[in-house]
Amino acid sequence: MKIYAVGGAIRDTLMGLPVRDIDYVVVGSSVEEMIAQGFRPVGKDFPVFLHPEMQAEYALARTERKTGKGYKGFMFYADPTVTLEQDLERRDLTINAMAQEVGANGKWVGPILDPYNGQQDLAAKVFRHVSDAFAEDPLRLLRIARFAARFPEFTVAPETMDSLQAIVESNELSALSAERIWQELARGFTANKPMRMFQILLDSAAAKALLPLTLTSYLAKEDFREQLIAHLHAADNRLEDRCAVTLMDLPASEIRSWAECVKMPNEVRGFSEIFSELNVLIEKSVGDAGVGYQPADILAWFNRADIWRKPDRGNALLDLAKRIGLNVDTLISAMQNTQSLNTAQIIEGVPLQKRSNGENIRSAMDSARLSAITAAIIS
Repeated sequence: MKIYAVGGAIRDTLMGLPVRDIDYVVVGSSVEEMIAQGFRPVGKDFPVFLHPEMQAEYALARTERKTGKGYKGFMFYADPTVTLEQDLERRDLTINAMAQEVGANGKWVGPILDPYNGQQDLAAKVFRHVSDAFAEDPLRLLRIARFAARFPEFTVAPETMDSLQAIVESNELSALSAERIWQELARGFTANKPMRMFQILLDSAAAKALLPLTLTSYLAKEDFREQLIAHLHAADNRLEDRCAVTLMDLPASEIRSWAECVKMPNEVRGFSEIFSELNVLIEKSVGDAGVGYQPADILAWFNRADIWRKPDRGNALLDLAKRIGLNVDTLISAMQNTQSLNTAQIIEGVPLQKRSNGENIRSAMDSARLSAITAAIIS
């Protein structure tokens, strides 16, 4: 029985990056032996165990065979006779198919075991798949796209791009769960260069299946991509900000429809929708008609953003708009004016006999807020 650290931990160590999670593979053991040594079985689909003290996950070396559709359509075989090389062969990329033995004291010992030339591809900054079985797992397309966003200096080997395109042509992407799609996209959104993720999705023809159709058509245009790169850089790496600037040119209805398809969290979806509507408000004020801001339109957006109960969200939306170069100074002043109104005083201004009617109070608040917004516009 031998234990190896494998995959991303080896890759990140070689790249001088911090190692957060370590995958362990056990070669030459069995379920019975692992349990006898105090490991607790937790794997549902294949033998995975928790270390009795560290609680880290240890998986028996295994091979796999495609038996159905999607990333779950595999039959796994774990046996003491399965070698480390066989286990590494089922992994996605050569740079993730390296291992190093773990000694009795938990330290990594001996040379890096690299049967598929991962170190060579790491030095050349190339994403290359390990075997032809790569194209059998549709989730790997999203993983490559997300890796491209994390490591933007890497390129995809031509034969690996062919495999990505084969995944799309096979319609295997339809077998992915919405949750897994969003999980990978979200990690790409917050990586170093999200545009690299979008580029992989475009080049592999997966964008039409995974992204909003309007966004896909926009991403095909160079000027849009250049502007989006600038916006993403200005947005830092907060998920809500990155999603909002990516989707800001889409109608809120299309954002909502796509968000439901990929199970986007409600707070991210809401932020993106409201930011899209802010973009519409700004464009209307500076459009060809040159109408400028209308108090009623600003108040409608303030209500939509619910800046009265969620002032932090209102500030975040306008701050993001300002960071990407939109002129929102008037809106910021208007928001400050309306939020500084004395609500109790406004209610006291409503005749006593009319205060029982909520509509009268709402009308008085709207009137005061419109006046405060108008003052910001003309100042």
